Amino acid sequence: MSAAVTADDLHDLRTRVAGRVTGPDDAGYDAARAIWNAMVDRRPAVVVRAAGPGDVAPTVAFARRRGLDLAVRGGGHNVAGNGTVEGGVVLDLADLHRVDVDPGARTVRVEAGATLAHVDAATTPHGLAVPLGVVSGTGVAGLTLGGGVGWLTRAHGLTADAVVAVELVTVDGETVTADADHRPDLFWALRGGGGNFGVVTAFTFRAHPLGPEVLAGNLVYGVDRWRDAWTALRTWTSDLPDEMTTITTTLSPPPVLEAGDEPLLVVGLAWASPDRASGAALVDRLRRLAPPDVDDEVGDVDWRAWQSAFDPVFPQGVRAYWRNTSFDALDDDVVDVLVRRGGEQRWVGTAFDVHHMGGAFGRVPQAATPFPRRSAGFWLNIYGFWSDAADDDERVAFVRGMSDDMAPFASGGRYVNFEGRQPPGHRPVDLRAVYGEAAYSRLVDVKRRYDPENVLRVNTNVPPG
Repeated sequence: MSAAVTADDLHDLRTRVAGRVTGPDDAGYDAARAIWNAMVDRRPAVVVRAAGPGDVAPTVAFARRRGLDLAVRGGGHNVAGNGTVEGGVVLDLADLHRVDVDPGARTVRVEAGATLAHVDAATTPHGLAVPLGVVSGTGVAGLTLGGGVGWLTRAHGLTADAVVAVELVTVDGETVTADADHRPDLFWALRGGGGNFGVVTAFTFRAHPLGPEVLAGNLVYGVDRWRDAWTALRTWTSDLPDEMTTITTTLSPPPVLEAGDEPLLVVGLAWASPDRASGAALVDRLRRLAPPDVDDEVGDVDWRAWQSAFDPVFPQGVRAYWRNTSFDALDDDVVDVLVRRGGEQRWVGTAFDVHHMGGAFGRVPQAATPFPRRSAGFWLNIYGFWSDAADDDERVAFVRGMSDDMAPFASGGRYVNFEGRQPPGHRPVDLRAVYGEAAYSRLVDVKRRYDPENVLRVNTNVPPG
């Protein structure tokens, strides 16, 4: 047990919250402290599994009174490991996962511990969808607070762009709602500025008609066809309608996919319109430009099945490190890097995605949210997964090396949800550079108003000064 937290302290905390309070000497402690990224192994003094929003204020007050670091954990991954803390307090919101759909208003209220799977299960029966991510186990809260990129980004924008209202508890214990008319400064900051300003307990989203089936799937290419595929994508993506979003992945497939041992280029496609004929014609155009030589599996797919199709690529409990950058064009020099680096990654787990941006995402004014680089044509996410700590240096070096190779072509955007935990000795992400001077200054102002002591600092932190 931490020297700062005694048995009497834990007893006192248990009288103040309805949820489960777990200390280092309690049964289930290792399970309570475990997070998705096994590279981050921390031993908090106490984990509070909140039973409801009423547990937030007393937990925050407990951490403040004792001068302990406070980590807030939602329902999902948190690649950087900010959902836990050494010797401090973890506030775990995973049991707050209720989703309420208003089909008439096309709004969806989502509690902060919900995952994509929870939301899709509630919205799909109504023929509705919220723009979310690409893996069903992703937590909605972290995804939204950082921005939210996924299969509907070009059609409907970021997850953060769909937010209508945010309910949260401030560090002073006040329950507030932020929307366009109430606390608009806070509402702006929460849609891309991370968990710096309060503990979010629920979001209300605007939903869009979709499904339950969509036109989606993959065109898959072997190594010899990669350059042709990238060249075709350069042409094909130049004039796509908003309804078509593509995410192109290079990976050595995990055995569960039964796709062999050689690295593959997978062009993932999702068409967010009931006009199947127009979507199919677009896919046919890409097929003609670059006929897939490994697999062609595009057709009508259940939306929930598509949202979980990439789950096997992101297993629980792996060691993980990510980096990302935006760029504007698939020119020959960029393609050279993508083909060369893709051919070098011959181990299962490490991969990279190229998200085609633009569409509805690109039409949101830059100043409307803190999210950086709305003008980006593409976004590259390089991610590594492995199980053996002995591979840490090699795998991290690959991710960093590819990131360095892409630096000459980068357009300046960095997405905080795609940033991994920095290894020891490396400088943290420069958020002033990420957000730009004007947006960063606005974030600091909001932070100063709502968290002047930087209580919420175990995150991608915007300090209050």
